[in-house]
Amino acid sequence: MLKGKTALVTGSTSGIGLGLAKALAAQGANIVLNGFGDVDGPKAEVAALGAQVAYHGADMSKPAEIADMLTYAAAQFGRVDILVNNAGIQHVSRIENFAPERWDAIMAINLSSAFHATRLALPAMQAAGWGRIINVASVHGLVASAEKSAYVAAKHGVVGLTKVTALENATTGVTCNAICPGWVLTPLVQKQVDAKAAALGVSNDDAIKAILGEKEPSMQFTTPEELGALAVFFCSPAGNNVRGVAWNMDGGWVAQ
Repeated sequence: MLKGKTALVTGSTSGIGLGLAKALAAQGANIVLNGFGDVDGPKAEVAALGAQVAYHGADMSKPAEIADMLTYAAAQFGRVDILVNNAGIQHVSRIENFAPERWDAIMAINLSSAFHATRLALPAMQAAGWGRIINVASVHGLVASAEKSAYVAAKHGVVGLTKVTALENATTGVTCNAICPGWVLTPLVQKQVDAKAAALGVSNDDAIKAILGEKEPSMQFTTPEELGALAVFFCSPAGNNVRGVAWNMDGGWVAQ
């Protein structure tokens, strides 16, 4: 379905981002990966699906590096047809104790990077008459949790940015939508599970039950594969008039 299209997925060397990249690759898209840590492993996983794959290590807190990444992607494959803004970090603390530098870092990577990548990708999409911008927000783009002020504020901002981008391109072939996952068992979430297990003095399984029980009625994690399937839907003909939505995959979290 996406043969000849190119997808740039930020924060895609592991977790949700890698799952989204693989789902798009399986539909024939060329993939530009971005992120830290192991690169060869994720590139091999994507290439095994038959995709052409490239990598750019842009620091998503730096607009100049984001611009260089978009230029690199265009040089590799012609243009970016699908932009997935997924890069994100987390820090947990009460507001009065929240380190200002941590707030600034979360805003830069979780929110501003999506703006910079979007503004740079849009002209080529508009000229081509087709494009998909998929912002990985969070259930925390719709509701809040204590001690996550920066993350919640940034993800609410991502949902707002999604709506404005969709409206400004509503009469074109460019759509913008947000995915709002609940708990997904990524390396980032595994750290929270480990911390909960240590704090309560319980097993990993019991810590998972405790975390899911607080918020997610389904008592199960959403998977990167499920999120990837939604991204593919947004890119399909059936998604042509899906514009500006914040689509939660959260096991009933927001329904409560």
